[in-house]
Amino acid sequence: MEIEYSHRFSDDVGSFFRSPVREIFKRVDLNAIYSFAGGYPSADTFPAEAIKQTIADAIDRYGSRVFQYGATQGVPELRKAVAERYGVDEERILISTSSQQGIDVCTRVLVNPGDVILTSAPSYLGAMQSFHSYRATIVGVQHHPDIDVWRQMYVDAIEMCLAQGKHIKFLYMIPDFQNPSGETLTLDERRVLAELAERYDFLIVEDSPYRELRYEGEPVPTLYSLAPERVIHLGSFSKIFAPGFRLGWIIANPEILDRIYVCKQSLDLCAPILDQYVAAEFLSSGRLDANLKHSIELYHHKRDIMLSLLEKHMPEGVTWTHPEGGLFIFLRLPEGFDTVKLYDVALERGVAYVAGSFFYPDGSCRNTMRMNFSFMAEERMPAGVQLLADILREEIAHMANS
Repeated sequence: MEIEYSHRFSDDVGSFFRSPVREIFKRVDLNAIYSFAGGYPSADTFPAEAIKQTIADAIDRYGSRVFQYGATQGVPELRKAVAERYGVDEERILISTSSQQGIDVCTRVLVNPGDVILTSAPSYLGAMQSFHSYRATIVGVQHHPDIDVWRQMYVDAIEMCLAQGKHIKFLYMIPDFQNPSGETLTLDERRVLAELAERYDFLIVEDSPYRELRYEGEPVPTLYSLAPERVIHLGSFSKIFAPGFRLGWIIANPEILDRIYVCKQSLDLCAPILDQYVAAEFLSSGRLDANLKHSIELYHHKRDIMLSLLEKHMPEGVTWTHPEGGLFIFLRLPEGFDTVKLYDVALERGVAYVAGSFFYPDGSCRNTMRMNFSFMAEERMPAGVQLLADILREEIAHMANS
């Protein structure tokens, strides 16, 4: 007998939406095309031999503990190593199963249906998936080069929400080498956000998976360092070690962490214990810093290649960001261009990107796209960029003749 399932799902299911990035992975083999789509690190940054040795060292050092259940807040050795690395108290650290879990658990603990989450526009797609799943109202604010104008844009958005009787729970921000734009907030811009959070009494969730991947310029203080009692800081090993370990961390006020700790017990009991001990050993042995140096050199080189290829091949009217670090470059095409509609054409011809409108809460800015420069092999980048540029040039010419 055929069963009808649609009426059996919870009300929340209607708020879920598919990641267009993940849908790309289902459709094609990324190694068989020119893929600028995913946010994958380069496999050349995965130190396989060092990881083999680290696993053996962890088992020798910690014995059967690496195969047992562990504390929900994380094994003490890893929490201590993270605390020492980032200069915070160990009691303020909880180890998460990836920073994506950090985003989700913060939303689950803090947000009721209809509550407002402020964010940049564009913003990280995976975060917006989580926000939607808890039926939050997402309000995006685009960046503006004039800090006073930008601040007023946030004030206007906040005041509008308050006038409608909505509760603003937190601001979600990736301040360093943002996904998807690649841009970094200045210290003055971070101070503006901290001041607004204080004035209007909301929290800030600072997502920081790319912070250590800086290729030029000077580091800017974290939002957490500016307002430690009001900021929840999320970190990840995915971009500085290996994403397959699925480990991250949360730094926050102990009262907030306690609620997250209780919530996490119902999710996974604890992050993978073997992975945690391996990560702790990788940090304490100095192997992480050695590998990070190699990763930064590689990504710096690949970013420079990508920027030079864009300069060489892209048609007139296309502009792009110049990231100081991270993994992404964001392109803006002429008005009227639709990168969503063009996507299937590009994929059929063997090149993939992510349409920028997917990163905007309201689906606007369809003339934008995100390109990743970390994943593709260096020798394949020129042909991939030239192919994409040819497709864009043809579409711009078609638009001009329409």
